[in-house]
Amino acid sequence: MTASKGAGEVFVAFLKLGLTSFGGPVAHLGYFRDELVVRRRWLDDHAYADLVALCQFLPGPASSQVGFALGMMRAGWPGALAAFIAFTLPSALILLAFALTAAAITGTAGGGALHGLKIVAVAIVAQAVSGMARNLCPDRERAAIAVLAVAMLAFMPGALGMVGAIVAGAAIGLALGRGAGKPADRHLALPVSRSGAVGAIVAFFALLALLPLLAGWSQALAVFDSFYRAGALVFGGGHVVLPLLDAEVVQRDCVTPDVFLAGYGAAQAVPGPLFTFAAYLGVV
Repeated sequence: MTASKGAGEVFVAFLKLGLTSFGGPVAHLGYFRDELVVRRRWLDDHAYADLVALCQFLPGPASSQVGFALGMMRAGWPGALAAFIAFTLPSALILLAFALTAAAITGTAGGGALHGLKIVAVAIVAQAVSGMARNLCPDRERAAIAVLAVAMLAFMPGALGMVGAIVAGAAIGLALGRGAGKPADRHLALPVSRSGAVGAIVAFFALLALLPLLAGWSQALAVFDSFYRAGALVFGGGHVVLPLLDAEVVQRDCVTPDVFLAGYGAAQAVPGPLFTFAAYLGVV
């Protein structure tokens, strides 16, 4: 398979997901597993679980990161860009149009449709959790780690709970793995060189440090700085970023609370990643 054909295949697969993936980041992971692990068999459940765990540990939108990495695993950098664009573009265009027309989801019909989408998302998440549980928690030890993670997330919501659960799971897994004999096979392999990885990390921290200093030069840089920090400092998916975005655009009187909430409602009602809410905010 050539890179171009691979990227085209990735684009078609993720365009379908971008047009049909309702329900937020957790539901998206269920869609990804059903389409790419179960149906297309691009990778197995273990590799997919490794990838999800890695992206949950990183700041920013987890489902979009998983999609980007899946595209990269399938067709290299062209595949990564194809996956990101195809999955993101539909919802970004819808929210951009929503912002330009100043529409709003109101009334009984709008509220009912939104509620129905949330119910569907719950069913999708439940199916994904059930399928992954059978494959990834086949014994009492791993099931206990999963239960511990759920308890930590319940009593420590937000980034603290997520990072704490990840660290606790890694520590327990490391302890249980000692003395097990043959090391586990590597399931996850991303086609990224060490120099490329180091360069990405350097760029991440350089932008985090330099953008606040450059924000005073222009309005565009100020907007870029606000949204970059919101994406770089949040853990836990699209919903967790809302307080940061509120602080950047509502508390600074760039957007009114009503306009902010209208856009958030629209973002909930469209398929694709919730972080395309930023496209709406950028326009208004």
